[in-house]
Amino acid sequence: MLDILERVETDLRASVASADPLVTEAARHLVEAGGKRFRPLLVALGAQFGDPTDDQVVPAAVVMELTHLATLYHDDVMDEAAVRRGAPSANSRWTNSVAILVGDYLFARAADIAAELGPEAVRLQARTFARLVHGQIAETVGPRGTDPVAHYLHVIAEKTGSLIATSARFGGMFGGASPEHVEALAGYGETIGVAFQLSDDLLDIASESDQSGKTPGTDLREGVPTLPVLYALGSDDSDAASVRLREILATGPLVDDALHAEALGLLRESPALKRARETVRSYAEDARARLAPLPRIPSRRALESLCDHIADRTS
Repeated sequence: MLDILERVETDLRASVASADPLVTEAARHLVEAGGKRFRPLLVALGAQFGDPTDDQVVPAAVVMELTHLATLYHDDVMDEAAVRRGAPSANSRWTNSVAILVGDYLFARAADIAAELGPEAVRLQARTFARLVHGQIAETVGPRGTDPVAHYLHVIAEKTGSLIATSARFGGMFGGASPEHVEALAGYGETIGVAFQLSDDLLDIASESDQSGKTPGTDLREGVPTLPVLYALGSDDSDAASVRLREILATGPLVDDALHAEALGLLRESPALKRARETVRSYAEDARARLAPLPRIPSRRALESLCDHIADRTS
């Protein structure tokens, strides 16, 4: 499996090359910044339920990572981010217009490689892309009268779960796994993708900077309503701490350092954070249950271990 991931790295760099040196430099910017490579990992693990040496497995993983990277270029423009993966974001280095166009270029390269895998790969990649866009639109316009928690979970399923689901599906498909096993992998991918994103949200509140890799409470400061915040705002708890927390959160982005520190401390001790942890664990256990049709080979144990890791990392 390590061989698959090493080949993915090589092919990623080759796949973003362009006749235009600026496009090549900007497109390689995030590739060379690193990252978890979570989506290629799921392709590689899914392929183990068939033939992981099939020539289509590595290109399938490259399609998934290119699609993911393209969304990051666009996300950074929308969020006006200055940093991505510890380096200056593409938009801050080359302007918003260049970042948007490079994201488009990466989507095009992903589609080009998918075309070599066949019409079903093109169809799935396009439908996944459509879900990503729908999720971003839903996040941008907000709940619009619907339940904020349900809306938030829907956004995560569309923006994060969809691509991770297709990654696991591609691994099974292009490794030649049975249709039953491919569906099990896709269901696992969608659910573990939601759990993974939710756990990141909790780490932003519960961890120190050396654990999470970013300053604690960044989402709070920027006014991003993550699951613990939504649970806190929707609570009817009448104790003084809960009431005070709702008062602070209702003010919006916490740019005042004192209010930010107070809200972060209250959230860390709140029933809302405990409830959010239980939600993450529920998704992780649901993902584990979806592995039931798969044979008990080392790759299944690795996927199960990922459930444990996600559930435990926010404890």
